[in-house]
Parts: sequence; structure tokens; C-alpha cells
Amino acid sequence: MLAQGRAVLVTEDPPTIQLPYEVDLPLGRQRREEEKIGDGRSILLHICCGPCSTYAIKRLREEGFRVSGLWYNPNVHPFSEHERRLASLESYVGSVDLPLIGEEGYDMLQFLRVIVGHETYGERCRLCYEMRLTRTAEVAARDGFDAMTTTLLISPHQDQGLIREIGEAVAKKQGVVFHFENLRRGWSERGRMTREHKLYRQQYCGCIYSEWERHAGVDIAEVLSELRNG
Repeated sequence: MLAQGRAVLVTEDPPTIQLPYEVDLPLGRQRREEEKIGDGRSILLHICCGPCSTYAIKRLREEGFRVSGLWYNPNVHPFSEHERRLASLESYVGSVDLPLIGEEGYDMLQFLRVIVGHETYGERCRLCYEMRLTRTAEVAARDGFDAMTTTLLISPHQDQGLIREIGEAVAKKQGVVFHFENLRRGWSERGRMTREHKLYRQQYCGCIYSEWERHAGVDIAEVLSELRNG
């Protein structure tokens, strides 16, 4: 390089040269870590319960998002359970300074109308996801959010692939972005944060069918088959 005139000798001991032009170097680790996917964008987080919100809020903020929450869960039965979960969430978001949007009313009757005839596990879950994520997309578009996502993505008991499929479809329809991340990697931290903040930990997913299956150990598909053949 010296012989070709592409560098200037600064010192012989130690050997040091100076390049008369700039060299593009790969971004260092620190620079990459500073580049956040959220980059100050606003995101509406559909929240299914207080415990699942803990890690999700923390993670989205680490990614640079300005996070607001949405409580819309007409699948949660009975009403007393719905209110208990909401109260626990309100206590938590207050402690972490998270704005929370609460949709007016309790659409339990609409939820049941949608589910009737589709009560089996998996089939009802798809309709439940669609109902909650559709409302989230509508609110995100109405209130000018850049993106939306859901705490349902953290649970190993939920169909993450289906949630992503539905989320992307309803978000696209409303002109917003569905932010997908496999939040399950934070499941254990979710447990730790839930205990730390003494949040209410529910014992079933939310709907009356999941409560029945959880506490009575029934198979709804078998019950429906018996009723049809009875």
C-alpha cells in the first residue's frame, strides 16, 4: 500500500500507517443494539390479562416502541372473573405508567352468538382470536397507531401461528402493521414478574367452555357428539 501510494507511513516502530481515504467498516455490536425495531413508533398492545402483559410491555419498550394497552376480552366469563382480571391489570399498568384503553361495554352476548355451533377447542379459539384482534386493529386504525400486537403471543397454550395469521390479516385490512415476535421466550420472566407484582393468576383461559374443561375435566367434543346422537 505504501509502494502504491495508497497509505502514508506515520511511524516505523511500531509500524503505523495512515490511509488517505475513508473505509466503510461493519457496524459494531453497540451500534446494532442501538438500532431498535420500534424506533419510536406507536403500538397498540391487546392485553389478555395482567400476567401476560408484564414481559410483553417490557419487551416492546426495549424494542423502542411507544406502547399503549387495549383491554377487550368479551370471552372472559363470568363477569366477576372479567372484572377481577381487569382490576389486576389496571393496578399493574398504573405501576409501569402504561396508557390503557378500555372499550366500553361487555360483549359477552356477541361472543356467545359467534361461538354457538363452534364450541370445540380450536374451532372456538379461531373465532375468539378473530373477534379480539379485529377490534384491536379497528382501535389501532381509529386512534392512529403505527402497529398492533397481542399478549396472546406469549402463551404456550395458544396457537401462535394462527394468531399471527389472523393478526396480519385484520391489521392489513385496517391499514396498520401487525408486529409479530415469539414472546414465549419470556414465559419464565412473565412468571417471575407476576409473582413480584402479586398479580392475580387465573386458572383457565377465559371462556366458559375452557373453565368447564379445566375444572370438570370434560371433553366438549364428546359432549356435543352425545347430544347430537342422543
